Amino acid sequence: MILVLLLEQARPLPLRRWVLAPLRRVMAMTGGGGGDAPVWTVRARWFVLTGAGTLGSALAYWLLWELHPALAFGFNVVALYFAMGFRQESRFFTGIHVALRLGEIDRARTLLGQWRGGQYPDASASEIARLAIEKALVSAHRTVFGVGFWFVLMPGPSGALMYRLARFLAEEPDAWGRVAGADAGKGFAQRGFDFIDAAPVRLTAAVFSVMGNFEDAIYCWRSQAVLWPERSSAILIACGGGALGVRLGMPVHESGAIVDRPEMGLGDDANVDHMQSTVGLVWRALLVCLFLLALLGAAGWVGG
Repeated sequence: MILVLLLEQARPLPLRRWVLAPLRRVMAMTGGGGGDAPVWTVRARWFVLTGAGTLGSALAYWLLWELHPALAFGFNVVALYFAMGFRQESRFFTGIHVALRLGEIDRARTLLGQWRGGQYPDASASEIARLAIEKALVSAHRTVFGVGFWFVLMPGPSGALMYRLARFLAEEPDAWGRVAGADAGKGFAQRGFDFIDAAPVRLTAAVFSVMGNFEDAIYCWRSQAVLWPERSSAILIACGGGALGVRLGMPVHESGAIVDRPEMGLGDDANVDHMQSTVGLVWRALLVCLFLLALLGAAGWVGG
């Protein structure tokens, strides 16, 4: 994981070309034409796609390990490189942060739209910072902590690939676009991903709480997370806002309208200083998790 994080910083993977586009082609080939489809076929397609990646990578890892451990290690690195994509997300956050520091609010709005997929011509600097922090907290979990959780638990890179495939099927708007039973597929994929993400998202939120203002983070987690429409994002945003001492959520100008959202977190209005604090929170949490994994690995090696 450390090697992949360093590799991503040096050479970020073009996700759209090497990950998203191939997965969309697979969905198109296995989904048939548009229209309705029985519910069981939609669910079966989700299980087949995620199961094939999970079991196939586990089998490949086992075969490579039998040949030589170095080959299995290399396979882990390559698979994690394709599964994480942390740098692709963080570069948008960095660009928005720099633009706001320099007072280039129009550029910050453009970058935010490219990152989140909406339009923000009327968003204020505080709204931009608020939306960027929310997206950063969720993206950091889904590109690093969630992937790492399942990578540690399952053999080889199978858990990491399972998480990445489930996330693709739940999040990508084009994943079910032209396949049979697209509407049912999106709903089932979201429920499947929520189930897979239930444990890691709570672990990430707990680490964020420890690395920031613990009492406020736990209070926001317990009292505010139920107000947000998406459960896993709600836990991260509420807990992250409490840990950072910043107010998130709240109404924002998006795509020519005012989107009403509940207030999350506690403290001051979001600004560029809170964006810098978000970077520190994520990296502290990541370093703590890597340190704990190193201790567990060393204890297992000594015990063995």
